Amino acid sequence: MSAIKIAAMVLIVAGILALVYGRFSYTKETHEAKIGSLEHSMKDKETVNVPVWAGVGAIVLGGILLLVPMKN
Repeated sequence: MSAIKIAAMVLIVAGILALVYGRFSYTKETHEAKIGSLEHSMKDKETVNVPVWAGVGAIVLGGILLLVPMKN
């Protein structure tokens, strides 16, 4: 299987996941303080919304890559 077909399948799966879930969250550590033996850190939870057009675009692009024959 060629690299283009693998990339097309990854795009299709990513597009489907983007449409099904629509957003993802991650935690990032923002501040950390150490004063002697006392430690304090803050973690922020960030949420990223994935636009519908991005999911549909990934599916369409993956489909085009699968269907259009590539020259070697």
